[in-house]
Formats: sequence, structure tokens, C-alpha cells
Amino acid sequence: MTDDTTPIATLFDRAKDYSKTTLKLFKLNAVDKTAEIVSSLFSLLVVVLTVVLSVVIISIGLALYIGKLLGDSFYGFFVIGAFYLLLAIILRVFREQWLKYPVSNSIIKQMMKPKKI
Repeated sequence: MTDDTTPIATLFDRAKDYSKTTLKLFKLNAVDKTAEIVSSLFSLLVVVLTVVLSVVIISIGLALYIGKLLGDSFYGFFVIGAFYLLLAIILRVFREQWLKYPVSNSIIKQMMKPKKI
């Protein structure tokens, strides 16, 4: 039996196999990075939700305590509400440098981090 394939046909077959393998590798790397980023964001979300719940409970206790010192409980809630309003204004003003850029840089670093084998 003789091999009827020409060197050009063999070269095209190998190039086709190489391109398929490269595409599969690209897809697997994309899936790996996506899974890594999603899992990191999920763990961060769990921590943030725990902190938020703690802050809410502490805020209620502090508002009741301040209200007791000021003579009526709703005064404490006004004070705590004003504090959070001031905090929201400050965060709004500095959102680019305190929130947007660090989060963007973190995601980019996560995507560009070399894969550990």
C-alpha cells in the first residue's frame, strides 16, 4: 500500500489540526480565567454582604444609643442617616479613584496573572 497524500496535503492537515488545538486551548484558557474571576467576585460578595449586615446592626444600635443620649430615639437615626449621607457624597466625589480604578485594575491583574501549573 502506498501513501497517496502529498506533502502539501499533509501540511494542510497538520495546520488544520494545529488551528483546532489552538482554538480549544484559547477557549479553555478563557473558561479558566472566567471561572477564576467569578469565584473571586463571589467570595468578595460574601465578605461584603457580611460586612454590610454587621454595619447595619451596629448602625441601629448606635442610633438607638445616640437617640437615648439626645432624649429621643429618632434623633439618633437622624444623626446616623446624616453620617451615611455625608459618606455617600464623599464616595460619589471620589468614586473614580477609590472604586472604579482599583476594581478595574484588580480584574485586569486577575486576567493577566500567569496560570499556575
